[in-house]
Amino acid sequence: MSPPPAANTVETTSLSAKHALPPATIPAYLENTYWWAYLHPRAVHIFERQWLVNLILWGNFARLRDAALQEMGEVINGRVLQVACVYGDFTEHLVRRLGPQGSVDVIDVAPIQIKNLHAKLKNTQRVNAHLQDSTALQFADGSHDSTVVFFLLHEQPAEVRRKTIAEALRVTKPGGRLVFVDYHKPRAFSPFRYLMVPVLTILEPFAMDVWNHEIASWLPEGAPVEKIEKQTYFAGLYQKVVMTKKA
Repeated sequence: MSPPPAANTVETTSLSAKHALPPATIPAYLENTYWWAYLHPRAVHIFERQWLVNLILWGNFARLRDAALQEMGEVINGRVLQVACVYGDFTEHLVRRLGPQGSVDVIDVAPIQIKNLHAKLKNTQRVNAHLQDSTALQFADGSHDSTVVFFLLHEQPAEVRRKTIAEALRVTKPGGRLVFVDYHKPRAFSPFRYLMVPVLTILEPFAMDVWNHEIASWLPEGAPVEKIEKQTYFAGLYQKVVMTKKA
């Protein structure tokens, strides 16, 4: 594979086709580092396989998916924001939890990922896909009851990660929850503590930041967060961090 041509500015798309928001441009770090996984025309064909995303997470995809979704409840009647599309059936399971008053907004900066979301969702009622950058969300303050960020932060440089978290917090309503699931530094006895270092260093050059720092360390100064809960999985290789915004 060779890197794709330089990104052009593209218009917002939506499953419901009723939003007309400013265009998004693919960031340089995404083009330069992750073109092979998210931007190349063959990327979706290769990676959009449930068995493969489960293998990449050492058999933990369903466990981590369900742990994240459970934080929003068995039945979701609020407005949920999913920051970035996800390979695998994460969004499908999120949609299945929607109650009569529930809705989901999914944002991604890559048109090919939005197109893939269109293709794999069977139930598109109350689901809107928006072509947006996670560092500059086009939603009003406090517009969402909960926000979920599933394995995105480790793919972003620190300055981008900081802006993504700040924006996720901004658009979450007071009293609402932000749910982050990502990599974490494994416990000393875990073989993955040593096995994953070369893997992440080569393929995920920003991931070691998430190993070595708490997600909360990228919150903006004075962030209106009243509670932070953290749980780790698979001998510490993965983490779920739930932040509750001050009411």
